[in-house]
Amino acid sequence: MIINSVDNHTKLSCGLVLLAAGASNRLGRPKQLLPYKGKTLLKHAVQLAVDAVLNPIVIVMGANEGLLTKEFEESQATIVINNVWEEGMASSIRTGLKKMLELEPTINSVIMMVCDQPYVTVQLLQHLITQRNKTGKPIIASSYKNNLGTPALFDVGIFNELMQLKGDTGAKKILNNHPEWVAVIDFPMGEIDIDTEEDYNELLRHN
Repeated sequence: MIINSVDNHTKLSCGLVLLAAGASNRLGRPKQLLPYKGKTLLKHAVQLAVDAVLNPIVIVMGANEGLLTKEFEESQATIVINNVWEEGMASSIRTGLKKMLELEPTINSVIMMVCDQPYVTVQLLQHLITQRNKTGKPIIASSYKNNLGTPALFDVGIFNELMQLKGDTGAKKILNNHPEWVAVIDFPMGEIDIDTEEDYNELLRHN
């Protein structure tokens, strides 16, 4: 398959889709609203995107959207509701990318990110972009604990593949099926995410 990616002479325009539609069933309360460094995890993630000068920023909400939208009455991010969020992460990727393209039809790359990886930094997000420019690969994924995952950058040549995703595997299917498209950046702390109260308490102990 031949994909039409951004060439190295084209200025990369990069937006961010924040996947925040899950119900946090294992935690028992919305993880997006957990306090962290003076903000909620959700606001913390959005601020990272703002500070990394990513634009547009799209937040995909689903479960608990009534609670979450109150966080963003005056925000630099655009909220979109995924009404089929129970399908899994793929539905949020499709919903977020569709909104991104409505806001900025000429966007040529997008970073997919979740809000419960607290050790994401501005520098990490910017590193995804510099690695894309350096390698010319259409996908730049974070590498941790022998896995590839978020945050991950996809250029325009991958957008159609993203829009075809189904189920709860997210974009891992694309990464696994087309390793030749992928370059990686090291993000050892990426394995730390917040799924349970124990995870959250451990995070607080170290911050």
